[in-house]
Amino acid sequence: MKLTTIRFSVAVLLSLLLVLSGVCELGHCFGDDQLIKMNLGGVHDCKGSQNSAEIDSLARFAVLEHNKKENTLLEFARVLKAKEQVVSGKIYHLTLEVIDAGKKTIYEAKVWVKPWMNFMQLQEFKHAHDAPFFTQSDMGAKRDGHGPGWRTVPTHDPEVQDAANHAVKSIQQRSNSLSPYELLEILLAKAKVIEEHAKFDLLLKLRRGIMEVKFRVEVNKNTDGKFYLGQFEQDNS
Repeated sequence: MKLTTIRFSVAVLLSLLLVLSGVCELGHCFGDDQLIKMNLGGVHDCKGSQNSAEIDSLARFAVLEHNKKENTLLEFARVLKAKEQVVSGKIYHLTLEVIDAGKKTIYEAKVWVKPWMNFMQLQEFKHAHDAPFFTQSDMGAKRDGHGPGWRTVPTHDPEVQDAANHAVKSIQQRSNSLSPYELLEILLAKAKVIEEHAKFDLLLKLRRGIMEVKFRVEVNKNTDGKFYLGQFEQDNS
């Protein structure tokens, strides 16, 4: 075999080894910003409850960091939705409810986490303009009038979340089961106003023990802000 051929083969082999090394050690071959741009993983719902201690901690961190950068005084209220994306570590996509000067507001935040480096960074924090609040005043609720008919509303809206949580508590109170129900997801939400009540028609995914079940519920809210559960039934579809 000629010397030039041997040198060429060695060069090719070394190149392959470098490529394989880069694939196995992506975090070292590419900068972190490049990894994010590559979008290694799609955005998926977080495993477990969106109200877990970990997600809650990330949301509080996002609000605190935003307050520091923008010199604001937002107060964290709760997490409405949480998704995650695998990059070099994970980016958490959070939809948050915060209190801004006494008024509830929805924000969207992205928090980048690399646990092995004890690294946490706020990537984005902005108004969720496409997710407006759903309130009785939005529907035209009046004690002496009628509002519009059923309309689809955002499942992560605070009013919808409150209605769903009330439904779960009421179902648990009426159940003989010792295992508590846990709200996993609001699959569908509609609302309308009838006389002085706001009425919510919700399809909920719940967990009880190791089982997951769906419930169709009807929740009413009067103009005094009190919820009460109307009809409910298990959905087997």
